[in-house]
Amino acid sequence: MRCPSGLRDLSLWFLASTTTASVLRARDPVPNGYVAAPYYPTPYGGWADDWSESYKKAVDLVSQMTLAEKVNITAGTGLFMVNIRKTLSRHCIANTLTGVPRLGLPQLCLQDGPLGVRTTDNITAFPAGITTGATFNKDLMYQRGVALGEEFRGKGANFYLGPCVGPLGRKPRGGRNWEGFGVDPVLQAVAGAETIKGVQDQGVIATLKHLIGNEQELYRMYNPFQQAYSANIDDRAIHELYLWPFAEGVRAGVGSIMASYNAVNGSAANQNSYLINGLLKDELGFQGLIMTDWLSQISGVGSALAGLDMSMPGDTVGNNIPLDGYSNWMYELTRSVLNGSVPVDRLNDMATRVVATWYQLGQDKDYPPPNFSSNTADAEGPLYPGALFSPYGVVNQYVNVQANHKVIAKQVAQEAITLLKNDGNLLPLSTSAPLSVFGTGAQADSQGVNSCTDKSCNRGLLGMGWGSGSANYPYLDDPISSLKRKAATVTYYNTDSFPTVPTPGADDVAIVFITSDAGENTYTVENNHGDRDADGLKAWHNGDALVQKAAEKYSNVVVVVHTVGPIIMEPWINLTSVKAVLVAHLPGQEAGDSLTEILFGEVSPSGHLPYSIPVSEDDYPDSLDLVATPLSQTQDTYSEGLYIDYRYLNKQGIKPRFAFGHGLSYAQFSFSNATITRVTQLSELPPARPSKPASPIASLSTALPAAAEAYYPDGFNAIWRYLYSWLSKSEADAAHAIGAAGEKTYPYPAGYSATQRAEGPPAGGPSGGNAALWDTAYTVQVTVTNTASTNNNSSNAVAAKAVAQAYVQFPPDTPFDTPVVQLRDFAKTPEALAPGRSATLLLTLTRRDLSVWDTGRQNWVVPVPGGAYRVWIGAASDDLGVVCYADTLVCEDGVEGPV
Repeated sequence: MRCPSGLRDLSLWFLASTTTASVLRARDPVPNGYVAAPYYPTPYGGWADDWSESYKKAVDLVSQMTLAEKVNITAGTGLFMVNIRKTLSRHCIANTLTGVPRLGLPQLCLQDGPLGVRTTDNITAFPAGITTGATFNKDLMYQRGVALGEEFRGKGANFYLGPCVGPLGRKPRGGRNWEGFGVDPVLQAVAGAETIKGVQDQGVIATLKHLIGNEQELYRMYNPFQQAYSANIDDRAIHELYLWPFAEGVRAGVGSIMASYNAVNGSAANQNSYLINGLLKDELGFQGLIMTDWLSQISGVGSALAGLDMSMPGDTVGNNIPLDGYSNWMYELTRSVLNGSVPVDRLNDMATRVVATWYQLGQDKDYPPPNFSSNTADAEGPLYPGALFSPYGVVNQYVNVQANHKVIAKQVAQEAITLLKNDGNLLPLSTSAPLSVFGTGAQADSQGVNSCTDKSCNRGLLGMGWGSGSANYPYLDDPISSLKRKAATVTYYNTDSFPTVPTPGADDVAIVFITSDAGENTYTVENNHGDRDADGLKAWHNGDALVQKAAEKYSNVVVVVHTVGPIIMEPWINLTSVKAVLVAHLPGQEAGDSLTEILFGEVSPSGHLPYSIPVSEDDYPDSLDLVATPLSQTQDTYSEGLYIDYRYLNKQGIKPRFAFGHGLSYAQFSFSNATITRVTQLSELPPARPSKPASPIASLSTALPAAAEAYYPDGFNAIWRYLYSWLSKSEADAAHAIGAAGEKTYPYPAGYSATQRAEGPPAGGPSGGNAALWDTAYTVQVTVTNTASTNNNSSNAVAAKAVAQAYVQFPPDTPFDTPVVQLRDFAKTPEALAPGRSATLLLTLTRRDLSVWDTGRQNWVVPVPGGAYRVWIGAASDDLGVVCYADTLVCEDGVEGPV
C-alpha cells in the first residue's frame, strides 16, 4: 500500500518555483465503463416547496442586481484577502466579495472546520467526526451539531464548512477518514444529517463535503504540472455507497455542498456536469449552492456550465498560482457573460442559489458579523494579509462562544470510547491499584497544545488529525492529569521506548498509550503525506514494541489507542498480559476525564467501532491500496464495487480481529421480544415522482447586460491581488461588443444544451430525490435488557447504555449481487440501564433501505417485493442474534447470525 513520494515532492517544488503554467494533459487512460456523461443545462433551483419562500425573496433581490453584483457573490476575494466592514476586518477562511450593501446583502464568511471554528480562540475543540460516529447515538450527534452551530454563529461565520461524509473511508489508510463518521453509508448519512440539522437550527449554513471520491490524499489536487487522480466509480456504487449520505444530507435541508478536489470518472468533480447537474441538482433536487474546495477550480466557463455556483477562495492552484490576482471567475466570469459564453440565466441561477440559501437560514435577520481572524491571534493586524501592502486595523474581538459546550464535547468523547477486549474483567480498575503509565500520548504536547500549525505533528496526546479539519484547543484535559487526580498511585513514564522500571507487584497495572495519525495532504508528518502512506496501519512511534515490552514486565496491561482509524493489533492483542484494550478515537479537548471515568468504572463504555479492524492489511482487496502515477493523472478504480470494509470481509469469509460495530460493555445485554410491522406495501418501483414545477428563476431577465454594469466604480482604488468582479471600461465594452454581435461562439462541450429539461430523472425529486424512497416500509421494535446479576457483587452489575444495530439481508432469490448484510439503522438507549432493567428501541427501514440501484432503469428497485428479507438485530455486524422476517412478520431471538 505504499506510495512513491519522490516525484510528488519534485512536482510540488516546480509548482512552488513558477508563477504561470498550463495544466498538463498527460494522464493514464480512464478504464472502459467509467464515464462522466454530459448533463446540461444546470437545472434551475427554486422548485422545492420547502425552499419556495426563500427563492421568492431571492429572485426579487437578484432582479435588482447589476451584472458585477451577481458575479461578486459567486466567488471569494482571494487567498488571504478580506474586506473591511467599519473597523472590523472580516478574516475568515474565505469571504465572498462585498456582498450587495445597497440591497442589504452582506459579505459572507465561510469558515472551517468540521470539529470547531478553525484557527481562532475562545472556542470548543469537539471530538472528531470518527469519534462522533463511534457513539452510535443520534441525539448526541444532533446536540454536537447544535453546539457547533452556536459557536460558528457566535463568531459571525455564515458557513460551517462541514460536516464531512466524503471520504466514506473506503481506503483504511485514507488521510481524512477521521473527519467523517465511519466506513458505512448509513452511519455517515445519519450522523451527517443530524449534524446538519443541529448546525442549521442555529441559522448557520452547513456545507456537506466532499462530493465525491476523495478517498485518498495523495495526488488529490490539480496543479499546473499534474492532474488530480480520477476516482472511477460505477453507477451502482455511486448510488448505494458514496452518494447515499449526500442524499440524506440534501433531504435534511443542507444549504451548501463542497465538491471534492479529485476527478470522478475522468472529469474534475467541480466541473463534472453529470455529477453536479445530473446527480446532485436534478436527481437529488438540491436547492442550495455547490462550491469548490479551496483553490481547486480549473476552468471558468466550463465549470459554470457544469453547475458550479461558488469558487473558493476565488483564486486557484488548479491552473495557475494563487496570490497573483488571477481568477477563473470574478472579472473573467463578468467578461464571459458579456461576451455571451456563459448564459445570463446560468449566472441568475448561481446568484439566486446563494441568496436563497442566505434567506433559507434566516441570515437576513440579525445575523452577527465576523468578530475574529483566521490569520492572526493579535487584536490588530493587516486587513488584507495577502496583499503586498495593507492597512492595519482591528481583526480580533476575542468573543467567547464556548458556553457550556464542554459538557456535550465530553459526552461525545466518552460515549465513543470502544472497549474491544476485557479479559478477566480487569476493567474497571480500582483507584487504589498501583498504576504505571507509558507513552507520550497520555500527556498534552509539552511544547504547547497548539504548537503545531493545524495539528501537523503527532506529539503528545492525539486528540484530532491534522489539516483544515482541525481546530485550536482552548485547553486540553489530558489523561495523565486526570489519572493523577483520581488514582492513589500513578507513575508516569513520558516516553515511547520502554524504560527500566522496578519489578511490579501482582496487582500493578500498566496503562499503555499508543497512537496513529493522519490528515490533509497540505502537510507531511513523519513522512506520511496526509494518508498513512509511510506508517500504514501500525501504531506510530514504535507503539507495538511499547505494548510488547510492557506485557513482558506486567501481568495486567491496558492499552489505550488514540487513532484516526483501524490499526493492526496482531503483534500484541493475544498476549496473556494484555487484558484490556480501549479505542478512544480522537477525543478533542475533553480527553482526560472522559477516559478515566471509564477506566475506574464511573461510567460503562458504550462506543462501537465505526470501521472493522482486520488481522492484516492484506485482508482487504488490492483496489483499496493507495495509488500513484506521478506527473500523470492517476486512475483510482473502484473495482471492488460495493465491497468495502465489513461488506468485503463478509463476502470473502474473512474474520476480522474486531468487526464493524463491535463494542463491549461492563454490563451484559440481551435482545429479545422483537416485533416487525409492515407500514407500506412495497412495489418493485417507487410511485412516479411528481412533475417538476416551474422555477421562479425563469422570470429573471436573460437579456445581455449593459457593459456599464461591469465598469469599475468612478474613483475606485484597487488593491493588488484582491479579486474583483469589475472590468475596465475598455475590457467591458470589448466583451459586450462580442456578445451583442453574436458572431463568435464559445466551443461548448459535447452534449451541451441551454434548454431546461421539462422532466427530471425518474428517481429524482425535490430535496433528496423521489420522496417515496423515504417512505417507512417496516418498523422493528426490540427489547434490550441489562442481564447482569446484582447478586454476589457481580463485576457486571453496572448501569450502561446499549446499542441495537439493524442489518438487512436481501432475499436469496434477489437477481442482484448484494452484500451479506448491510447496516440500515441503529438506536441507543437514552439512559444507562441498571441491572435487570429493560428498554424498547425502535428501528426503521425505508423503501430505499430495501432497494438496489438498477443501472438499466436508472431507478431504485425493490428486487423482490414481499420477499424474504431478513432484518438482523444485534450489537455488532458479527453479533446478530435476533432476526425478523419481512414476508411472514415473525421474529426470532437466540439464532445463529449470518456471519
